[in-house]
Amino acid sequence: MKKNNHVSRRDFLKKSSLFGAASLSFSIVPRRVLGMNGQTAPSDELTKAVIGVGGMGRGHLRYPGARLLAVCDVDANHLKQALELVDDADVKGYSDFREVLERQDIDIVHIPTPPHWHGLISIAAAEAGKDIWCEKPMTRTIGEGKKVVEAVQRNGRIFRLNTWFRFQDTFYGFGTPVKPIKKLVDSGMLGWPLKATVSATTGFNWKFNWSGRTDLAPQEVPAELDYNMWLGPAPYKPYHPHRVHGTFRGYWDYDGGGLGDMGQHYLDPIQYLLGKDETSPVEVDVDTPQQHPDAVGSWRRITLKYADGCQIVLDGEDRDKNAAFLEGPDGKLFRGFRSNIENLEKKLAAFPDPEPQVVDFSHAVRTRRKFALNEANGHRSCTLINLGKIAVRLGRGLKFDPVQQRFIDDDVANRLIDQPMRAPWHV
Repeated sequence: MKKNNHVSRRDFLKKSSLFGAASLSFSIVPRRVLGMNGQTAPSDELTKAVIGVGGMGRGHLRYPGARLLAVCDVDANHLKQALELVDDADVKGYSDFREVLERQDIDIVHIPTPPHWHGLISIAAAEAGKDIWCEKPMTRTIGEGKKVVEAVQRNGRIFRLNTWFRFQDTFYGFGTPVKPIKKLVDSGMLGWPLKATVSATTGFNWKFNWSGRTDLAPQEVPAELDYNMWLGPAPYKPYHPHRVHGTFRGYWDYDGGGLGDMGQHYLDPIQYLLGKDETSPVEVDVDTPQQHPDAVGSWRRITLKYADGCQIVLDGEDRDKNAAFLEGPDGKLFRGFRSNIENLEKKLAAFPDPEPQVVDFSHAVRTRRKFALNEANGHRSCTLINLGKIAVRLGRGLKFDPVQQRFIDDDVANRLIDQPMRAPWHV
């Protein structure tokens, strides 16, 4: 480390495991870590950077709890728009996220990039001593998710995944937060095992409009975009505007269509309701048209089955018009739960409330307590998405070992767990 305590980008590239070293050989101690217990002084202001300031990123420039010091984007126009929005001389703009991570005055890194960058930047941020606020889906592959969990825990970081329905806000078509639904499930009134159905009937839109195109003719890269850096670890494909920015979700290299876009919003609360935060399904069944190798298409039905008999059914074509959201041997819960809650309140009052959760990210950072939706349970709910994506891509059922997090006797499927990255990027 240099005498001025600034880590050069060359040093960062040399030591970072993103480029193949076994592990980091240095540790950056953030400005805010004070005292013997590593606690943050109450008066010490938290600071942040936002890496990726397209539409989603610009929407998160000013959330409370941390002062913005840096924004970063590979598109010069996005960067210019973000700097104009904040209109603050203290906020610096960058085109390379590694330069942001070199700054020791930044505590939190927010990552609203396309998903093919989530894993790499999260790992790099953890190794640089930053706490992390990552957009959904957490990672594009199961293997990247495992590496994020390892990096966050190895470096003692606080991680938040930005889907919040398991702990606050009205849960889509239910007129209520998840908490009373969790209490209903835990009470045993519905019986066990449970089947959850996610469809238009039960209140969820799979957004099949996020499909890719198969007719992309190569076009000239616009001057403002560093397309090579935008692709990063993804395989090289000739530039076309439909691949980037608002429509990137339609391509397997960067996301997974509507399943990648909305899946973690929908399925993370179900994982929490079913008490599956520490495991994954053992089997995936799929009914889907044949998929294009590049462009994501629609699918009809995905069924995720757990070892204890619980199921999550993703009904893409809304086949069952009478489906309950949750169904057990002793009862069913339909969309519009709020309208019937008065009939259940007295019964539910006899049962304990769900365990309290840390739902303020700045509080989690200051106290070093795990956030409600963190790297571990976030990885498991993202694995639901990635299991579905792999089954759809391959067009067939799969058997999965939730402990080893590998497919059973299936080399083809396992190659989609740890997909190769374009040099020099890898974890």
